Amino acid sequence: MSGILRSEEGFREALRKILDEELKISVPEFCDKTGLSPSTIYKILQEQREPNLRTIRAVIKGVRKLDANPGGEFIAVIASRPVLNKIEERMMRVGGRNVRVKEYPASTMEDAIIAAVKAERDGALALVCAPIVAPTVEQIVRIPVSVVVPRDSMVRAIEIAASKVL
Repeated sequence: MSGILRSEEGFREALRKILDEELKISVPEFCDKTGLSPSTIYKILQEQREPNLRTIRAVIKGVRKLDANPGGEFIAVIASRPVLNKIEERMMRVGGRNVRVKEYPASTMEDAIIAAVKAERDGALALVCAPIVAPTVEQIVRIPVSVVVPRDSMVRAIEIAASKVL
């Protein structure tokens, strides 16, 4: 809403940022889930049309709907910030459908457990976490838990440590 008030292109910029960075969803997916016309949204984003009040209300209602209820359309990844920064894809094709990857940073075991509960509440389909926290998380949440075993990076870390002492 504040984007509309900042400048004439404020709504367009705010909408683009929300779709790309916050919802991590394409225009066709957004329109499919909200019932908005893809043509209208594309015209607004390409500066070919100024949105009217009815369209602004519909977009805001759609964003609130998707933001408040992600509908279980994402996989939660619980890890430290450096690990999360290495994730390149925010949308993955799994089993013939697009699934968002949503990050939950954690720097302690407690943070990871809290993040797992939050991810489940947010509607995650499943979650990915480190093996050290997985047994505890599996007892708390009702969604599938997948364990990440960083074999290649573990071998590389051992090599680096060995090179420092040998």
